[in-house]
Amino acid sequence: MKYIIPIGILMALALLIYNAILIDYSDPFRNDSSVALIGVIACACAILLLLILRTSRKIAAKHQ
Repeated sequence: MKYIIPIGILMALALLIYNAILIDYSDPFRNDSSVALIGVIACACAILLLLILRTSRKIAAKHQ
């Protein structure tokens, strides 16, 4: 688990950047831009969940 969380964060960040490039900012809710927008939101959620997991594991380690 020591290396999985940072690798997961880096992968989600890379996908977030890739999807952000694909968004057509003049009309973000049309065709492929909507899929890229959903991808950006999903990657942001994944990063947030991984950061929460990392924080909870640090707290659990302090209480043992």
